[in-house]
Amino acid sequence: MQHAPPESALRLLAPWSAFPLRVRPAQPMTDEALFALCVANRDLRIERTCDGELIIMPPTGAETSRRNAALTSAVFVWATKDGTGIAFDSNAAFILSNGAERSPDVSWVRKDRWEALTPEQRERFPPLCPDFVLELRSPSDTLADVHAKMREYASCGARLGWAIDPPSRRVWVYEGRAEPVCLEQPDSVSGGDVLPGFTLDLAAVW
Repeated sequence: MQHAPPESALRLLAPWSAFPLRVRPAQPMTDEALFALCVANRDLRIERTCDGELIIMPPTGAETSRRNAALTSAVFVWATKDGTGIAFDSNAAFILSNGAERSPDVSWVRKDRWEALTPEQRERFPPLCPDFVLELRSPSDTLADVHAKMREYASCGARLGWAIDPPSRRVWVYEGRAEPVCLEQPDSVSGGDVLPGFTLDLAAVW
């Protein structure tokens, strides 16, 4: 088995900008090496595309962080009461079926799928796509990139996805592989059959 490089070799030393950095390693990075890279750079959010490109993102601004905290807490409170699944914040990363490694801003996985994983898989990057994913557009994101990511989640098995764009006050609802539905300035959005009984109040986001 290929061993991950030492942490000192993985530390990112270059000055950081406010926008994501895209890097294509000279050789494909294994899941183990990617995990070591993320551990060595805990202040950064690192994703891998299905073709092996690394997307390295700096910490978010305070306003985006505030919105994301409100969204995460709302889903977490519902999930705790519902009990049928596990909620995750943006620190959780998942290995999708196409080989990409992604970290949704908020996600939820059915409990039976989570419990089918080994303890080691739970401690690292679980090899599954969440049942529900939420992406909150930040100033450094383009809408095209957000929607490309949402389509990727859908193609890898996500049953429900919400893409939220605060500047335009729009929410795109993805249900499986169907075309997304755009909601214009909604006050709330329903979790439907995937998150039964959950309605997200968007007042804290707008």
